[in-house]
Amino acid sequence: MVLLIMAAGSGSRYGKLKQFDELGPNGEFLMEFGIYDAIQNGFKHIVLITKKENKDFLYEYLRSKIDNSIKIDVVVQEISNLPNNLIADSNRHKPWGTAHAVWCARNYIDSDFAIINADDYYGPNAFKNASNFFRKSNDENNYGLVSYRLKNTLSDFGSVSRGVCQVLNGKLISINEHLKIEKKENIIKDEESGNILSEDDFVSMNFWLCRSNFFKHLEKYILEEIGNLKDIQKGEIYLPFAAQKLLANNTISIDTLDSESEWFGVTYKEDKENSMKKLSLYSKEGIYPIPLWKN
Repeated sequence: MVLLIMAAGSGSRYGKLKQFDELGPNGEFLMEFGIYDAIQNGFKHIVLITKKENKDFLYEYLRSKIDNSIKIDVVVQEISNLPNNLIADSNRHKPWGTAHAVWCARNYIDSDFAIINADDYYGPNAFKNASNFFRKSNDENNYGLVSYRLKNTLSDFGSVSRGVCQVLNGKLISINEHLKIEKKENIIKDEESGNILSEDDFVSMNFWLCRSNFFKHLEKYILEEIGNLKDIQKGEIYLPFAAQKLLANNTISIDTLDSESEWFGVTYKEDKENSMKKLSLYSKEGIYPIPLWKN
């Protein structure tokens, strides 16, 4: 099993590259706790997607900490890396989005793989459930999504973007993207659409469980969507929309797994203190060793 980590974001709301902020008790990055949990649950290969300027640093940093029995690859999300050698816009400076980021890892993964964000904390049980999903089924058309309760994914310091899941008998039916969710006076509302949401709604935090054939599907999707972008220099191609289209076309089915874990992240700079307190507490409780790595 492979863990694919998306670490190419810019952290515009956070004010810095939050993927490389030292949040753990021993100065660890948030992604290191996800890597640790994945390894504890049988993942043997870590692939990271990042920017060119971070590639060497990220590889050397992790390789010095993680046992050599775990394979590590760091892949650059190159703007020019498009299907069929397509040249879409030579003036573009912004990456093509999360669907393209995953597709850039196609030459490094040939087995089942999980996808997570570098700047999210997912929890040990989430990785345990992901591992169990892969071990129980090898159906190449059956994917998974590790989901979280909406009430456990909000920020006290501003709005968040969440994909709210519609689920029937454990199967994902659809994901409705809400871009400006806030809780005010005990009401959770998407300020953009005006929709009132339930605190117990399942939401996607981009913890996808995929088969190796996903890259073939993504290639086709990217070629289609580039032609549909309204702004060829700034528009993005999103991973959840790719999964949703495959689901709507009955190309794949997606099991919705309860993470049975707490989620937290660092959307805003004010979230940092809360994240550091939780990681310190989990370490003191013995959930994680101090330091995290023995090397």
